[in-house]
Amino acid sequence: MKRFLRLLPLVAMVAIGMMSCSAKREWNHQQRQAMRQALREYRDMVYLEDLTDAEYLIFTDEVAAALESAYPVYATFIEMPGVTDTIDVVVIETIVDFLNADAHNMRHIYPYAMLVDAGVLPAGLDRNAQRQFYSCFAEGVNMQFVTMQNFVSAILADTTSNSTIRQIENQCANTLFGM
Repeated sequence: MKRFLRLLPLVAMVAIGMMSCSAKREWNHQQRQAMRQALREYRDMVYLEDLTDAEYLIFTDEVAAALESAYPVYATFIEMPGVTDTIDVVVIETIVDFLNADAHNMRHIYPYAMLVDAGVLPAGLDRNAQRQFYSCFAEGVNMQFVTMQNFVSAILADTTSNSTIRQIENQCANTLFGM
């Protein structure tokens, strides 16, 4: 009995430790679902509206994981002032990360239908021809803009039809399709 009483504080510490481990500072399934649901409002952004449902699910998982990592206690995160600004920043950072990972993701910023409407590309191109265009376009952008910051700045500042980006689009379209 004496031995048991000596071990009681140790047993209590282990029990408390186990309880704190089981109540990890991670978001639960419902909290992650709530965040994914909130992220559906972003679906109308140019980059995101062109994603397939599977691609968008991957995107929302990335955003939710980044938010969970930075703010492990969901209740505190949701109640924090400026929470929507924080979510906006993480959404934009995730989009930039996706662009850095694969320049071909620019098809989401410059969708094929938009380029057809602008007269840059002909209508009716198959997936292979579109892929060729986006490969050329990505290569041109990567050569012109050394960093993603330069590229984003060019998108924000360059609104004329003679922009550097428009020149790269036209050059690729002309080389590939004689436009």
